[in-house]
Amino acid sequence: MKISIIVPTYNERDNLPELFERISKALKGYDYEIIIVDDDSPDETWKLAEELSKDYPVRVIRRTDEKGLSSAVIRGFKEAAGDVFVVMDADLQHPPEVIPELLKVIEDGADIAIASRYVPGGGVKNWYWYRKLISKGAIMLGRLALPKIRNVKDPVSGFFALRREVVEGVELNPVGFKILMEILIKGNYRKVVEVPFVFGLRKAGESKLSGKTMLNYLRHLYRLMRWEGELDRLIKFSLVGLSGVLVNEGFLWLFVHLGLSKYIANVPATELAILNNFLWNDLWTFKDLKRKPLWKRLVSFHVAALTGAVVQWAIYVPLVWLGLHYLIANLIGIGASFVVRFAVNRHVTWG
Repeated sequence: MKISIIVPTYNERDNLPELFERISKALKGYDYEIIIVDDDSPDETWKLAEELSKDYPVRVIRRTDEKGLSSAVIRGFKEAAGDVFVVMDADLQHPPEVIPELLKVIEDGADIAIASRYVPGGGVKNWYWYRKLISKGAIMLGRLALPKIRNVKDPVSGFFALRREVVEGVELNPVGFKILMEILIKGNYRKVVEVPFVFGLRKAGESKLSGKTMLNYLRHLYRLMRWEGELDRLIKFSLVGLSGVLVNEGFLWLFVHLGLSKYIANVPATELAILNNFLWNDLWTFKDLKRKPLWKRLVSFHVAALTGAVVQWAIYVPLVWLGLHYLIANLIGIGASFVVRFAVNRHVTWG
């Protein structure tokens, strides 16, 4: 089994000697190559990599007309000769000593092996609280938006291994540098295994985290939702919700004019709106996901509606108490309620 280790670089010159030495020790006995894909680094990372190729099995690809971590990884896939690809950074935050553990998982039958910070035994070193919050928030958002990866604890890891067949013939076009998420959505695989590792301290160079990085992550999620059809599902859910508003208002008016109290009339009007929404979501929005019996879907849909109402109220009351205009507070509550209801219905009712 030949291993191709793909390392995208930009101004990582100072890390290369230690990186290559540690990879060499970790993969003693393996048939492997290291592919450096460098975006014409001003510090001439590519030049040092070429010099070090005299001592290590290194190939260097110097790109002068294209930039970006994900596109560098894709270029590495195209150039790689291995049966298994390993993707990692050059900054030594991804310890090369974990590579044999990833390869063992592949040898045991996994198609993708992820070095994960968020499974038991994994972690990060010396991150500020806001960095941890951003990371876990991004993961939670991705798992909610893309149900296919909801069981993967670290779908944004930059350190992973996979069989060549996973990406062979697959059109990858990620935004930013979260290429693993693209592979998990589009790749050809059956089994994913996560291996714990501790995300280390950067030895040299600069961190990639920035406002632009976070914006690109959101763009990437949007594109993957479109590709998976989840964006269409979200739009359908919204339209059904609007029809429910009309049903609720219409029956409320009817029941009041038939003589029911304004307070009592709201109860059957709301229930009819819920039944309307369930019917159209079952027949249209989630028609391809009817894995549970009808009665279970109906009960779960009511639970989602109740959960959304509680969330809306829980947000509305504190915001009004803090002095926000009640109509604005209500809109914020409605927005949060919508997200919760969609998430519960997508992952539970029709999950």
